[in-house]
Amino acid sequence: MRTIFAFACVSACAAFSPAAVRRQAIEMKMDVPSLKKFFSAAVCGMFTLGAFNAPSQALTKEETNSLSYLQVKGTGLANRCPEVIGEGSIPLSSGKKYKITDLCLEPKTFKVEEEVATKKGETKKEFVDTKLMTRQTYSLDGVSGTLEVKDGGAVFTEEDGIDYAATTVQLPGGERVPFLFTIKDLVAKSSSAGPLQPGYGLGGSFTVPSYRTGLFLDPKGRGTTTGYDFAHALAGLQTGSFGKGDEELFKENNKKFDVLSGDIEFAVNRVNAEEGEFGGVFVSTQPSDTDMGAKVPKTILLKGTFYGHIE
Repeated sequence: MRTIFAFACVSACAAFSPAAVRRQAIEMKMDVPSLKKFFSAAVCGMFTLGAFNAPSQALTKEETNSLSYLQVKGTGLANRCPEVIGEGSIPLSSGKKYKITDLCLEPKTFKVEEEVATKKGETKKEFVDTKLMTRQTYSLDGVSGTLEVKDGGAVFTEEDGIDYAATTVQLPGGERVPFLFTIKDLVAKSSSAGPLQPGYGLGGSFTVPSYRTGLFLDPKGRGTTTGYDFAHALAGLQTGSFGKGDEELFKENNKKFDVLSGDIEFAVNRVNAEEGEFGGVFVSTQPSDTDMGAKVPKTILLKGTFYGHIE
């Protein structure tokens, strides 16, 4: 039944568009069967419109702002960064400060550094492809900061916005690696003072907070600020009955809020001087989650696109 309805809907969509349906329904006096026919065509037209607004289609900032909440809901567009259309350059004057707003970062590829066996039986570290397990909530958006031009260069300092996103990827072997995608407290520098044009680059370090907060409790009820100090079910092991005391469970029992660091490089490839927009690509490396100090973090390699607006 669903297949028949879908086929009929596609057939009707080929003959009617939502605008034509609405116009003809108003101008003509229709009987009930005709109204039902045109109503079906209108519904199909809305489905077609939704297909054109799918995440695979790039949208500009103006087009994104024109969409209502219901048009965006469930489509994945909220996770997409706008596309910059246009060419040109934006001059940057020495000694002045500029405000960068609506900075958006959308990762496209996620890789994790792993030890891989070679044909000779040796092992080497390389970045392997992963499967993204997080739904459409892994982009950063609304990030703002100050761009100051001085001493023959420029310095961007991140200040506010949605600058972190909890993300999880899965390795080929099935292991899942959670990490906090972020550019918190980013200080990115450029050796060029301007203008802002294709080829302009920025790079610097940022802070990677702990994936878990201080109030998080593990399955044994252990935490940093609340919960138990040790796993009560393993009291004998922790008091030294086996000669090792708390050595084996020390990291699991002593939770800590790890604050690590990462690096990122931006490369501008599109500038819309009239709207003050710029966009390009980025490459970021950062550590994964440490399970509150219990695990050694893995290195995550992220590549994607970004969008920004300069005032």
